[in-house]
Amino acid sequence: MKPAKSGAKPDTKPESHLAMVRRARRINRELAELYPYAHPELDFRNPFELLVATVLSAQTTDLRVNQTTPALFAAYPTPEDMAAAVPEELEELIRPTGFFRAKTKSLIGLAVALRDRFGGEVPGRLADLVTLPGVGRKTANVVLGNAFGVPGITVDTHFGRLVRRWKWTEQEDPEKVEAEIAAIFPKSEWTMLSHRVIFHGRRICHARKPACGACPIAPLCPAYGEGETDPEKARKLLKYEMGGQPGQRLSPPADYPGKPAPALGAD
Repeated sequence: MKPAKSGAKPDTKPESHLAMVRRARRINRELAELYPYAHPELDFRNPFELLVATVLSAQTTDLRVNQTTPALFAAYPTPEDMAAAVPEELEELIRPTGFFRAKTKSLIGLAVALRDRFGGEVPGRLADLVTLPGVGRKTANVVLGNAFGVPGITVDTHFGRLVRRWKWTEQEDPEKVEAEIAAIFPKSEWTMLSHRVIFHGRRICHARKPACGACPIAPLCPAYGEGETDPEKARKLLKYEMGGQPGQRLSPPADYPGKPAPALGAD
């Protein structure tokens, strides 16, 4: 990782919209250089597995989902299998992800919908995906972008936090955030932009204590100084491969530079 530079200097003049767009696109280019291996951090082999994993990821970590899904997909490899699941048995398998009763209801409901309304296949349209139980716009965009190659912006907590820190938007509502960020970048960039921003939020630009002193995009960040600015102290805050620790996937892509995550019970 290239060394961080000193942070952005305060500017007394308000930033114009055009200047913000140029800065935003430069940040995206810098993140592409920093995370050329950015990818979805949920393990999946097909659209159904990604859909289920994304539903399970609500209010838990991708790591915990990835540790849970091998046994889940061994038991229920298809929508038809999951639609016929005994709720108590499914609950027990997904218990580690939390909120397992509500998630079980969503999973069985979406599996039934896939079986009965979509021929057992995950639909490739946002309008269809959001009709499934437990599937909102964020989940739909994850599935479209990563299983079908349809560009989409994933506004999770990391993405929303960072784009507000960077002054790309002031919106809090995820759909409004999505619309404003979509207007800044070409559609072809949306999916990878989402991965890069989320990667950065998980590894460097944390919610409570961002590692400002170890951040390569510090000169472009209007929020520089909200976190630790001392380079040595900041480096100790880095997570996952940036901090020499395992990532979140048990089966990461071949170009991932870090260590695979441990299986359930091994961490």
